[in-house]
Amino acid sequence: MQLRDSVAVVTGGGSGIGAALARQFAAAGARVVVNDLDAGSAALVADDIGGVAFPGDVSDARMVADLVAFAWDRFDALDIFCANAGVATSGTPAAPDEVWDLAWQVNVMAHVRAARALLPRWLADGQGRFVATVSAAGLLTLLGKAPYAVSKHAALAFAEWLRATYEHRGITVQALCPQGVRTPMLEQADAASGALLGDEAISPERVAECVVEAMADDRFLILPHPQVAGYYARRATDPDRWLRGMNRTQQELERAGLAAGRALLP
Repeated sequence: MQLRDSVAVVTGGGSGIGAALARQFAAAGARVVVNDLDAGSAALVADDIGGVAFPGDVSDARMVADLVAFAWDRFDALDIFCANAGVATSGTPAAPDEVWDLAWQVNVMAHVRAARALLPRWLADGQGRFVATVSAAGLLTLLGKAPYAVSKHAALAFAEWLRATYEHRGITVQALCPQGVRTPMLEQADAASGALLGDEAISPERVAECVVEAMADDRFLILPHPQVAGYYARRATDPDRWLRGMNRTQQELERAGLAAGRALLP
């Protein structure tokens, strides 16, 4: 794909992976719309790259539709939509419904609503690229964060469905699945997530480079941490062994005082 003169929308573009994507695209000659819940962060990134800020909450269906319409009205094009905004909600089944609903609305339904707004024009034009930031948690899981892990599994499933349904009509769908990335989300993570992800965390800039590299061959899974492919294969081919290994990790976290264990139960 040629990024020069293309139009890209990046949600969650005010920091972390989203900001790195916006900068990488702009450096390659793309015109970028930066969306973020934090209006100030969106404006700072947009000003820095010569893009346009469009702040708003991706859990708001009207905002998502307006964001897509704005890009087309402003540039008469929208080539790439990066559904990057996400929330890393912690908890078990005991977490309140509001926590589960937030994860669902931001991590899943924001993607559905973006696709709903994008597909009519993309299908008419015979082209479009949807990049979903799913996280390795969507391929594997993430201990201590049931709402996050479950919603990211669903985000992966939606991206798979889009790719399987529309690839022959010119729609390229890709799922970005990094493990630990040195972003504010990781900095604010609980002790268990920090212990699991911190040692192998990479920079947002490296993640953005991987996205651009993957656009050259349209691969579905974008894996900035290559070892995730092996974990995913083991999970699929021997789920019982893989789950026993994950449970051993949970026990280690509990013994280290990094997971509350039984205290997490209702």
